[in-house]
Amino acid sequence: MQAVVIHEGDSVAVALEDLKANSVVETACGKITLLDDISRGHKFALRDLEEGENVIKYGFPIGHASCPIKKGQHVHSQNVKTNLSGLKDYEYHKKSSAALPKAERTFEGFVRADGKVGIRNELWIIPTVFCVNHVAKELAEYARSRLKDFPHVEDALALTHPFGCSQMGEDQRTTQRVLSALSRHQNAGSVLILGLGCENNNLGVFKEFLDLADPRLHFLNSQDEEDEFEAGCRIIDEMLSQAELCRRSTVALSKLRIGLKCGGSDGLSGITANPLIGRVSDKVVGSGGTSVMTEVPEMFGAEQLLMNRAKNEEIFSKTVDLINNFKNYFKSHGETVSENPSPGNKAGGITTLEDKSLGCVQKGGSAEVCGVLSYGEEIKVSGLNLLQAPGNDGVSCTALAASGVDLILFSTGRGTPFATAVPTVKISTNSDLYKRKGGNWIDFNAGSIVDGESFDTLSDKLLEHIIAVASGQKTVSEKRGFHEIVIWKDGVTL
Repeated sequence: MQAVVIHEGDSVAVALEDLKANSVVETACGKITLLDDISRGHKFALRDLEEGENVIKYGFPIGHASCPIKKGQHVHSQNVKTNLSGLKDYEYHKKSSAALPKAERTFEGFVRADGKVGIRNELWIIPTVFCVNHVAKELAEYARSRLKDFPHVEDALALTHPFGCSQMGEDQRTTQRVLSALSRHQNAGSVLILGLGCENNNLGVFKEFLDLADPRLHFLNSQDEEDEFEAGCRIIDEMLSQAELCRRSTVALSKLRIGLKCGGSDGLSGITANPLIGRVSDKVVGSGGTSVMTEVPEMFGAEQLLMNRAKNEEIFSKTVDLINNFKNYFKSHGETVSENPSPGNKAGGITTLEDKSLGCVQKGGSAEVCGVLSYGEEIKVSGLNLLQAPGNDGVSCTALAASGVDLILFSTGRGTPFATAVPTVKISTNSDLYKRKGGNWIDFNAGSIVDGESFDTLSDKLLEHIIAVASGQKTVSEKRGFHEIVIWKDGVTL
């Protein structure tokens, strides 16, 4: 198959391989003679389109023709413009959802005292301020050097960041909410809060955001010690002994929490990897588990689909606020809400934000939306949740980790080595990327769908891979030691 028509009402097809001008392509709408070269992931017209006419993909408009487009012509940014503008009024049209599939599966996880289940047993070192970042890295390196004596402790992470001082008001509280949420994460068997002493977010202030009854928490204030590294090593030894007491046990899939993310998307993202992730999300949610989807700007143009899946009027209203508040955030900085996709997205075949969004939201499957979380807020209800965060890979993945997901399913068509504090499973949208970066950046290939493998077969394989990761199998990025957090800053720097 050389091209696919995603929905019977579409006016464009998507090339599944590089196609040459003047070649004849068989599609679900008949044979099309191409007028231009069409790169993989890019679109061509199935019929003549008039200037101003909506271009339909996924069964929905992805923009309008900015000039007449001929049948077989390349359809992209040179002849398509977005329909998006500012705020919108929305109406709730609840969509009845079919019963979700269930998977009677288990995984081997770490049951914590609060009932949450982690999939890793690690030492986490969280600096209150950037000034002690390198001390945190030194202590993490020391901890890793001792892991051979503590076989049930799996890694030590220094979750460094550039904030914690010279911040004011809500901007500082944002940093504190994210760091405190990470301190409670179930993948940590023991946590060191590492302070400096004179920072805005000093230990005395930050403790107000922490659960001081949590026995996993340890504290070190560097300016109080003659040798902060030596003092830190003594604490690390205690933490290793504490975390070593934890053991994996068999738990139901209903305890699993997964984050849903895409980055470096291409024209195949909405055809292979994202709908595949959506099917697996439905299986996890259908089994009583939880999935969290974010990247709010990449819901613009597809938001009504999510709103119609809201569990009730309250969740619908929260979803409307999630969308419109983010649009107001754009406007407050003098930016247009459609300032997306990225250059890499466009090179991969994504034309407008609507095009990107309609592919992006497929990661959420068909489950009803049960919860809406603000940035830095932790999961409160099982099922599909929407989370306030931008599309930026670092910020959105960190927000997912802070919300309490155990791992992240991250689809990519262009490829990226980035990974955050929790295991980040990279899923390629095309087989070419997997051939080049499999075992280096990529964990799983969704491109085999184009090669003829069925969604049912591949979703079962992806679920098995996720269960293996949840039970201790390391991702490619974990093997390479990639763990970063990026906090969303929106305030004055003193």
